[in-house]
Amino acid sequence: MITASVQPRQIPATWQQELADAITRPQELAEALGLPLEALGAVAETAFPLRVPRSFVARMRPGDPRDPLLRQVLPLAEELLEPPGYGADPLQERAAQRAPALLQKYRGRALLIATESCAVHCRYCFRREFPYAAQRSEGGRWREALEVIAADPSLEEIILSGGDPLSLSNARLSALTSALTRIPHVRRIRVHTRQPVVLPSRVDAGLLEWLRSLSVPVVVVLHVNHPNEIDAALRAACANIRAAGATLLNQTVLLAGVNDDATVLARLSQQLFEAGVLPYYLHAVDHVRGAAHFLVPDERARALAGALASRLPGYLVPRLVRELPGAESKTVLTPASAAP
Repeated sequence: MITASVQPRQIPATWQQELADAITRPQELAEALGLPLEALGAVAETAFPLRVPRSFVARMRPGDPRDPLLRQVLPLAEELLEPPGYGADPLQERAAQRAPALLQKYRGRALLIATESCAVHCRYCFRREFPYAAQRSEGGRWREALEVIAADPSLEEIILSGGDPLSLSNARLSALTSALTRIPHVRRIRVHTRQPVVLPSRVDAGLLEWLRSLSVPVVVVLHVNHPNEIDAALRAACANIRAAGATLLNQTVLLAGVNDDATVLARLSQQLFEAGVLPYYLHAVDHVRGAAHFLVPDERARALAGALASRLPGYLVPRLVRELPGAESKTVLTPASAAP
């Protein structure tokens, strides 16, 4: 019987130091969890390397190669398969580019690629092959994107994405949002981030001061996939973000072997709400190359959504959606119980 546990380490002084101390080798991750590397089915070399903060590893179950948090970050041999229908740009985002680092998919809002950096490399990431280097503006970071936004009064909401926008320093975030809020027609800012989840120390005093300083409403959309990701540190981070004036929502990706279970998803919604976060979307996994083993068939996904609707009040049921290239909005997949 395996009795190993994740050994405590000296906590780095800052979130930047904790990020620099992230695990980047499958062997090191296996050792931290008391597992032999061969039990994981991991591949050491992929174009999209392993990266996971130790604070997230500490929430994994030692000795369990099927741990749902582990499966989200561990490079597996299945990633090397190339089934038909999967590619590098599943959402055809290059066709939505209006300027370097600026994408517009839907009316009234645009997405700004704030950085290519992430605290964690989620294996199902639809931007795992995104050409970040081509998004750099020659005239200064974000300059062309900001010019396009300023010239288009229809853009009322700007979504900061990446990578993870909270990988930027507080000073860089402040500079970017100061430029955005000087544009009169920008009425809302939305921040899509997994950083507070995998690295709760990122929610420091400077970040909270930045949130409080924003002159327009801000929505922070977290990315929590499993209730085991929610610990005391994340709950504290959420409380602080809310106290700073932000609205907190959550997006979950439906992942085979991770959260494709109605009881798990119901518990996730309940624990998110208790942490002050409203469930928002339940995403069908995008068909990015390397993520086919995470796919949950539509019939199964609809059944899970129907089970959630029958168990939970409506405000705790995230909408099951798929993003389709060129569509005017996300496509809602009707729960099985509500199907005609």
